Amino acid sequence: MSETAPPVEILEAHLSSFDPQERKAALLQLVELARQGQIGLPDPRPEVNLHIHTFFSFNCEGWSPTRVAWEARKYGLEVAGKVDFDVLEGMEEFLEAGEILRLKTVCGLETRVFIRELADRVINSPGEPGIAYFMAAGCTRRPEPGTQAAGTLAGFYRTARARNEELMARVNAYLGDVQLDYRRDVLSLTPAKNATERHLLAAYNRKAREVFPDEGDLCRFWSDKLGIPYPDTCELVRQPVRLQETIRGKLMKKGGVGYVQPDAGSFPAVETVSEFARDIGALPCLTWLDGTNRGEENADELVELMLAKGCVCANIIPDRNWNIADPDEKALKLRKLDEFIRACRGQGLPIAVGTEMNRSGLPFVDDFSAPELRAYVQDFLEGAQFFWGHTLLARHADYGYFSPRVQEAFGAARKRRNKFFQLVGALPYPSPEKLAQLREKDLDPEHLLVWLKEG
Repeated sequence: MSETAPPVEILEAHLSSFDPQERKAALLQLVELARQGQIGLPDPRPEVNLHIHTFFSFNCEGWSPTRVAWEARKYGLEVAGKVDFDVLEGMEEFLEAGEILRLKTVCGLETRVFIRELADRVINSPGEPGIAYFMAAGCTRRPEPGTQAAGTLAGFYRTARARNEELMARVNAYLGDVQLDYRRDVLSLTPAKNATERHLLAAYNRKAREVFPDEGDLCRFWSDKLGIPYPDTCELVRQPVRLQETIRGKLMKKGGVGYVQPDAGSFPAVETVSEFARDIGALPCLTWLDGTNRGEENADELVELMLAKGCVCANIIPDRNWNIADPDEKALKLRKLDEFIRACRGQGLPIAVGTEMNRSGLPFVDDFSAPELRAYVQDFLEGAQFFWGHTLLARHADYGYFSPRVQEAFGAARKRRNKFFQLVGALPYPSPEKLAQLREKDLDPEHLLVWLKEG
């Protein structure tokens, strides 16, 4: 590499350029620096994060999929996963970055669904009965153009955009002096034009500062609109992240001027999204909040229901259940966490865990050394290995979880099937030669596993 190559910090900044060619070029330069010994990259450690949002939905650091992969490799994650709302943008980029870095990478799509059987219960979308966050995990390919799955994917984007534009119109009407233009002020913040509520918050924060450059005027504006005493508002204004969360709670969530209660027609049925996941070779995935809402309070019943909806895995954000100051709340949520993990174990559902990184202050990876999580670390590691095993074989051998060869080999033996993918995922990252040969191998699972172990 030339002596005039940009410093590491500049190359890392380029990893989150909106230009994909610039992102890849920066990654290749960083890998070359690592090859030369100018950057140290550790061996993988027994830690994983399978739920990191990127700038294709919202990442609090503004990180692209390439930057997430680089940070995961630099930290030493065994498996890293990106999850974005309503789009598959960045999927190929993240998986390719994993191959360049020899990092086990997996991808997911998160959206919201309506569950008819729980229409009268809050599940994991606070204050919204019947509405649940849901994932297609282990994504490796896009739907074919013109297919039902392609229409479902396009519908995710249309629904999200319409919801955002309607919310913005209501908030604009209330704020008066501070008005957003969706295309100019909001879509410009994300490379795939896939804005989220958090992009709206960032845009309102920025626009208000443009309209009221004097801090006193800005404080008076937000004090009036948020109903917060002037001195307290001035403190918020000096802390943009807290200000944006306050705007969200006061104006966009339940009780706020921008909020409209969703109903059965606001989001696709869970069956539709489960079918979409299967159609693209991905894994329908139950997402779980904390077990305290009526829709989640009985873990066994919830898992049984979601199995019937086609789910084959589950997702948890552990930080929500143990990293809590209030001792009574913590005790309740830890008990609920244990109940849910035991329910997943009983049904043989692999578990993905992660920290999201879609809000400032969230850790890059869960604290696997925390006493509260110690009993579950093996579940988390084996779950991550399962998702990587599926991703590896689906991407390089058409041998994914729902592929004909796997269906023929395992049929309804879910636990045996899951163990196969977990064992594949636990192996060291395959050599380039192995990856190239994988697609040509016509082996049953037992012999494929033996061949992969040969190194």
